Amino acid sequence: MDVTPEKPEPDWDPRSDAVFSNQIKAYDEMRHRCPVAYSDYLGWSLLRHEDVVRALDDHHSFSSAGSRHLSVPSGMDPPRHTAYRQLIERHFEPARVEAFEPLCRAISADLVSSFERNVEIDLVARLARRFAVRIQCAFLGWPDSMHEPLLEWVRKNHEATLARDIVAMATIALEFDGYISQLLEARRRAGTAAPDDITTDLLRQRIGGRPLSQEEIVSILRNWTVGELGTITACVGILAHYLAQKPQLQRQLRKELGLLPAAIDEILRLHAPLISNRRVTTKPVEIGGRRIAAGERVTLIWASANRDEAVFGDPDEFRLDRDPDENLLYGRGIHVCPGAQLARLELRVVMEELLKGTSEIAPAPGRQPVLAIYPASGFSALPLRIG
Repeated sequence: MDVTPEKPEPDWDPRSDAVFSNQIKAYDEMRHRCPVAYSDYLGWSLLRHEDVVRALDDHHSFSSAGSRHLSVPSGMDPPRHTAYRQLIERHFEPARVEAFEPLCRAISADLVSSFERNVEIDLVARLARRFAVRIQCAFLGWPDSMHEPLLEWVRKNHEATLARDIVAMATIALEFDGYISQLLEARRRAGTAAPDDITTDLLRQRIGGRPLSQEEIVSILRNWTVGELGTITACVGILAHYLAQKPQLQRQLRKELGLLPAAIDEILRLHAPLISNRRVTTKPVEIGGRRIAAGERVTLIWASANRDEAVFGDPDEFRLDRDPDENLLYGRGIHVCPGAQLARLELRVVMEELLKGTSEIAPAPGRQPVLAIYPASGFSALPLRIG
């Protein structure tokens, strides 16, 4: 197909105060007004479910290799992507994930038991961030001494994001790579005495007949950890906030914990914990009536696609009988999240312990949550009263 490139004027400003004040509402409005929208900041944004699915399924036209930095394997295309993906998937085999549940439950119960009762707490600070850090360190085999440095890193990253300070964000990213490099060096020095965990295992892995390079291992662990810390924090906050706002559903789930898996996926469809992912066009394409040239940035807006009326009807209607294949919470296609089963286990367990360990989760009187802003989602602060 001969497609004439289109260089339009921006259709919107994704960084405007109107968008940042309520991202989910803003994306809903853009999906109705201009479902394939251009901006200087995000390039071409796809907001409809069918368009996002098309881009996910057609990795030949929509490449994942759009970053200037090595990103293993999320920033790769086949065939390069395939070998790295196979190497990573073995760390998320069902038996390994299932074996992690007791430790996950112990961490969750410990955090919930530390809550004061019938007083206001910031659930993001007291549970969501701490759970994300502790659970990720436990799964990767990182020492408890990493908890506070990582929490401090999360705090600084959060402040830089709120301030939209690009220079600070880049510096903070390098600081995180330094943490990983120190962990890897400690394992190399330990030799055969190194802990038998995922991090040590990556030092032993080979790709194409050679060991993984330092840069490759750092990239894998960065993608796992930064993604996990951000999205799990967002997920826990979103789930707790929704249940605080829906006391009838909260009571139902307390009585029927078996409904939690479906309820969690549905709540996170309503309010996406991950706003978007990036692609780059490899050739001219026409999508949603817009012509896009080769080499253009494309942003897949999960937070809009998963609320598309054409697929879900009323996007705000909570239903436990949705078709799970339509929910793009963990992506789709060759780049579907390899840790989806682990994330589902972690969220189920922490919400089980939160419901079992409390009698009520309610909004804090007179206090409003603070919404996170792009590229983050969920809440920056979530005042709740825990009974």
